[in-house]
Formats: sequence, C-alpha cells, structure tokens
Amino acid sequence: MNSFSSILEKPLKYYSQWDFLVFTLLTALSVWSGQTTVFYVILFFWWNEFIRIIIDRIFFKRNKNAVLASNNTTSIFGSIIQMGVYFIFIVVFFGFMANWNNDVLIFTNMKVLFFRNWFFNINLLFVVVERILLHIKQTPVKVSFGSFTPNMLVLHVSIILGVILMLFIVRNFPETFTPTNLLGSVLIIFPFLAIRALALYLRIRYK
Repeated sequence: MNSFSSILEKPLKYYSQWDFLVFTLLTALSVWSGQTTVFYVILFFWWNEFIRIIIDRIFFKRNKNAVLASNNTTSIFGSIIQMGVYFIFIVVFFGFMANWNNDVLIFTNMKVLFFRNWFFNINLLFVVVERILLHIKQTPVKVSFGSFTPNMLVLHVSIILGVILMLFIVRNFPETFTPTNLLGSVLIIFPFLAIRALALYLRIRYK
C-alpha cells in the first residue's frame, strides 16, 4: 500500500510504473470499445520509442541528472534509420498484409495509423508530456541511443510475437480475433501487456 501511495505522490519518480498503468488502462478501454488490434499495440510501442529517442536527444543535456547509458553514443542516426525500417514493416505487414481479407481489421488499423483512435492519441500525448517533464524537472533518468535500449528490445520482441500471432492464430480464427470480439481482443493483447510488464520489472529490478 505504501508503494502505491508513493507512486501517486511522486509520479515523476515512478514514471515507468505510470507508463505501464496508463498504457494498460487506455488499452483496456480501447479493447472494451472494440478499437484494439495487434497493429495498435505494436505501432504504439514504435511511437513510444521514437518519441523517447527524439525528446531525449533534444533535452538530455539540459537535465543534469540524466545519465547516458549503454555505449555512451549520442548519435541518433542509426536509431532513426532502424526505426524507419520498422515503421515500413509494421504498416505494410501488420496494417495490411496480415489482414488482407479482413476489411474490419484494416479499417481499424487505418484509424490508428491516421490518429483517429482517441485512446491511442491520448496515450501518445501522455508519453510526450511525461518525457518532456522528466527532463524539465531534472528527474534522474537513464538515456540511451542505439539498437538495444529497453524500449527497443520490447519493440523487437513484440514484432516477432506479432508475426507469430498474426500468421498462426489470428488468420486461422478470423471470427474470434476481431476488434469487436472482447474475449478475442483480450487474448491477443495480453501477451504484449506481459512483455511490457516484464520489461518494467527488469528495469526496476536492475536499475
């Protein structure tokens, strides 16, 4: 109980926990409203990492408590190229190819892609505001650029998991795994929540 009270009282100190709580809540509401797909989750993970890369690169030198982790590089060129390749793959494969015969899923995915899903938009806005505040308020935070940051690893694993789910499960049971089927949506989204929860645990455990 004391831990939960601390999270409420010092949101910036426990920003990782808030990330997970807000993402889980908004994703649950999106699932309940029939607006969540595998594309929704993976594209959010992509945006989450892209936003972090850009904001950290702009602000981290102004945050005296920011620590440059991993390989100590401050170049984001490699990260941007990699993120660009991922974006094309995510949109082409998860947005279209994996759902080629399912107009409902494609339409739902396009609403996410073009920012017509309010749960998705609010979650992204939270990520932007939170990350900027972390640096403005001089919050201790680890900053890293490259292919093996914590968020990038979550994205790597999520893409692999997403491909497996789309090719071997969603395609074989199209009537079950649709945005309007609550049980199907919960089952398909749960593994991604588990990945994010595991990443949060490891980040807290070994920080």
